[in-house]
Amino acid sequence: MPLSPDEASRFAVLLESNAEPLAARWSELAGAGLRGRLSGAELLRQTRDLRSAFQQALSGGAADVNDEAAAELRAQLSELSSNRARQGFSATETAISVFALKEATLEVLGDADDAATLRDYVAFSAFVDRAALFTFDSYVRVREALISDQAEQLLELSTPVVKLWEGVVAVPLVGTLDSARAQVVMERLLQTLVDTGSPYAIIDITGVPAVDTQVAQHILKTVVAARLMGADCIISGIRPQIAQTIVALGIEFGDIATKASLADALRYVLGKTGKRPVR
Repeated sequence: MPLSPDEASRFAVLLESNAEPLAARWSELAGAGLRGRLSGAELLRQTRDLRSAFQQALSGGAADVNDEAAAELRAQLSELSSNRARQGFSATETAISVFALKEATLEVLGDADDAATLRDYVAFSAFVDRAALFTFDSYVRVREALISDQAEQLLELSTPVVKLWEGVVAVPLVGTLDSARAQVVMERLLQTLVDTGSPYAIIDITGVPAVDTQVAQHILKTVVAARLMGADCIISGIRPQIAQTIVALGIEFGDIATKASLADALRYVLGKTGKRPVR
């Protein structure tokens, strides 16, 4: 049930008249669930800012967290969620920090037992609940974005393109090659071919545990893309088990050169260019 204008006004006055003791008690209650992982000074600063934002929203007649008058409150809650997500706190710990305002406010009200005060508190409690849920949702969005960024960084780290020789680059693949990773491999290889002007690229699959039809298609697409850039590709790391699987699946690599090891592939390329590797 949304707060009425009178209820919002009364709690705005309460938050203002008890500003410091309320913020201090709120900080104490919120800190109990964080097990000392946030300094007391930082936690007190956060509760002071949030108390001020709650007061501003209620003074403006906000009946719900999504009202225009609660814009600053939403901004503060979003900042809290973002900081806590990056600091490694859980969504529950973050939301509980907001829920603690209810207990702190109830202690300020004391032993009030008249019906009007209790109705006011129930309405205010519901307002805080919605604020905590907003915080929870904001946390989840930030956390998902962080996980997505980390996954993208891991993809880039797991697909290095290295220069083996003048005019020869290699992509040593390790692990499963799915569609997302195959796209990263293709983009990084093509960009390296442009940057170095290399006419040869070796795709080494020694670290790929298994090659099925999907993995083979990803590799073939990368080879075709490299050829369009004017570079020839050699596939190395064809172990006996992988060779048997490729034959059993009926996968055709056509005129693409394949070698058992990265060293064999490099020797092959140097032979094509008329150069000899240093022994």
